[in-house]
Amino acid sequence: MSSLEKIRNLSIIAHIDAGKTSTTEGLLFHSGLSHRYGNIDDGTTTMDFLPDERARGITIAAAAATIPWKDYEFHLIDTPGHIDFTAEVERSLRAIEGAVVIFSAVEGVEAQSEKVWRQADKYHVAKIAFINKMDRIGASFEQVIAQINAKFSDCALPMQLPVGRESEFSAIIDILEGELIRLSGEHGEQIERSPLDENQQKLRQEAFEKLIEKVGNFSDEIAMHYLEGEIPSRELLQKEIRRLTIERKLVPVFLGSAKRNIGIQMLADAVIDYLPSPLDVPPYKAFEVRNDNEIEVHPDSKEPFSGFIFKINASSTADLFFIRIYSGTITPNMMLANSRTRDKVRTKQLYKIYAKNTELIESAGPGDIVGLTGLKDCGIGDTLCDPKRLIAFEKISFPEPVISMVVEPKFSKDKDKLDEALNLLCREDQTLKRSTAEDTGQRLVSGMGELHLEVSLKRVSTDFGVEIRMGEPRVAYRETLTDAVKTHVVFNKVLGDTTLYAEISIDFSPMPRDGDPFLIKNSTRDNTIPKNLIASAEQALNDGLRTGGLKGYPMIYVAAEIRELKYSTENTTPGAVAGAALEAIDQALHNVGTILLEPLMNLEILTPEDTVGEISMYLQPRRALIRDIEQIGSIRKILCDVPLAEMFGFGKALPRLSGGRGSFSLEPSGYQEIDDNTQLKGY
Repeated sequence: MSSLEKIRNLSIIAHIDAGKTSTTEGLLFHSGLSHRYGNIDDGTTTMDFLPDERARGITIAAAAATIPWKDYEFHLIDTPGHIDFTAEVERSLRAIEGAVVIFSAVEGVEAQSEKVWRQADKYHVAKIAFINKMDRIGASFEQVIAQINAKFSDCALPMQLPVGRESEFSAIIDILEGELIRLSGEHGEQIERSPLDENQQKLRQEAFEKLIEKVGNFSDEIAMHYLEGEIPSRELLQKEIRRLTIERKLVPVFLGSAKRNIGIQMLADAVIDYLPSPLDVPPYKAFEVRNDNEIEVHPDSKEPFSGFIFKINASSTADLFFIRIYSGTITPNMMLANSRTRDKVRTKQLYKIYAKNTELIESAGPGDIVGLTGLKDCGIGDTLCDPKRLIAFEKISFPEPVISMVVEPKFSKDKDKLDEALNLLCREDQTLKRSTAEDTGQRLVSGMGELHLEVSLKRVSTDFGVEIRMGEPRVAYRETLTDAVKTHVVFNKVLGDTTLYAEISIDFSPMPRDGDPFLIKNSTRDNTIPKNLIASAEQALNDGLRTGGLKGYPMIYVAAEIRELKYSTENTTPGAVAGAALEAIDQALHNVGTILLEPLMNLEILTPEDTVGEISMYLQPRRALIRDIEQIGSIRKILCDVPLAEMFGFGKALPRLSGGRGSFSLEPSGYQEIDDNTQLKGY
């Protein structure tokens, strides 16, 4: 175990194709962990090791690696950039304190760049930025800095300047040190620092004064030096920039070209200098399971153990659980408790993770991110803790799937194998759901987009050897209640010689369409009610609401509050309570009715100015609402809201509309009511 002040837990996050994986490969190479500089184009990357990742040249699953840098230890998570895999980013951010946000020097702040930035803010993650691809045609360091400031509250703090533009980019000016940095060698492994020439010194001085002024806006100590005409020492500046970065008031910005191996080592040094260790952030919040009281968890190896499962590599033999440790020490064959189920679980093996490779270790402590095997009935978002101190960290909430597809085995003999494969994939990815079509009985798989389903279902063939037939992708429509309603059900059933009884009162109400899909609350005041009966009611409500409404689609945005539960010690079973809860759902649906909702998408299109008119004409009859058209150099960014049902085939239409020069991104942005005249395109 490394000392806590020497640990950095971080993610690399960005829009797709900004250069996350290339940057990570550079870190692996220059740290000595990899003896080959992995290349996306050649399919030789270490972090993108899944066959589909190498074939497509994109990151699909978050990959973790423990990287030594100088005498520090980085626990690094390389995340996907495509919006369809945003859940991988969300759960990775729960395990870290810092992030490197990568921007392309050409495209600047893109849709997913904003999304991951906001996700990092949600989890109070400190950030530094890296402007990549400085050698590309159209690269502009100044333009990207301006975009970051415009989008994210004037937080960008340039720490470097480029020497040369586009293909002539060749060196970096260190603003703090006042030096020129050149890299040489086959992979830029040799760093040469030299004095600045007269012109470079002038550029540096101007940038240095702006840096001092910006830091002085948040630091009284730096402001005092500035007002008195004194130059703060490098050590003082670095200390204050680090503090303000950890407090998320400023974001230091670095630059380079990961593909040409320029700027990687300085970025790694910046991770040490400016991103927090586990000791630099406030104590972690958790809740006692027995009374729901909030407590603080400190990164102390002497405290009772607590950790959070943020990722699973599922397998038919043994799942590998990725866990972030917050307190205490863990060893192989250790007895822990899952606070969700309250069951005891025993760890088997403990691993340090290096992308697809692992190393057996004997112990791990606060701040570590490790792999575990041997756990039973554990999932993503579960808290593992000392059985004598049952606590739970806040769970991760994921968006509901927006697109569905029929999946059937090519050969009937493979039905069981297909079911096993789908269950395993859903265990790994909580935005992937499986169900059964009520009208046909066929298997349905739902996800966040066409690419998400395509990639996930391809694994059924490649990983499990099951040949499948897939239907056309369809929109995942939902229903919600038209109004609030109170229900009361008396459940009386006679099964043979047994009489089953349960009586329940539940209030149902529609919820805002921009928050959690469901809220199930127990408000009963009778403390003598057995906990297994309450749990059965809650589980029945959770399952029943997801099963379907009056029109046959799953429900969404519904709150259910259990007001009263009457039971008999002789005739009430968990099954009777579940039956009463399901009858209450049916009663609510028929009393107030439901309305049909369709998924709405946030669409961003980057295209040359001369193609905007044709693209707008294409979108108009497809119920798109264009919110704005922004100018980025010679490119236009079209921002609009559009129903997902209207977007099938757009990926093939855009190259024709834009002359092959356009690109787009889609992000779920909630649901809207659909009128009766609109033709449905889903299940």
